[in-house]
Amino acid sequence: MYLKTSRILVTLLCSLSLSGFAAGPEDKRVVATPDAPEAIGPYSQAIRAGNTLYLSGQIAIDPKTKQLMATASIEVQTQLVLDNLLAVLKADGMDMSHVVSTTVFLKDLNNFATMNAIYASYFKTKPPARATVEVARLPRDVQIEISAIAVK
Repeated sequence: MYLKTSRILVTLLCSLSLSGFAAGPEDKRVVATPDAPEAIGPYSQAIRAGNTLYLSGQIAIDPKTKQLMATASIEVQTQLVLDNLLAVLKADGMDMSHVVSTTVFLKDLNNFATMNAIYASYFKTKPPARATVEVARLPRDVQIEISAIAVK
């Protein structure tokens, strides 16, 4: 019985691997665009592994001027962060409809309703799964950071 179960498991894993559900290191590639802020550390804007795109957290940096918008309102910061995520998605032939999960980091959870209204305008149908957390501090003292996972 054990041998038969092992063969079934090996067959199933091979099938998943061949169908693109399992991606190895050789399938990993960097996705980058000048239409979103450059990485400000040793990380990539996004990594594509198989059919999944892992997007690094975006903060309120204007990619055209490279200006940090840390003192801008939560509305302006949220829109800029989501626009930056969209630019990275587009660099890999995707859009917001491909996003399956996001993590929202807010410096002040009292800004949740304002952020949520703008966020909802980017995900009109089938919004992704989401976690939202309040944090003590964000890079460069911005009010919001959002990371995402998308599937094509």
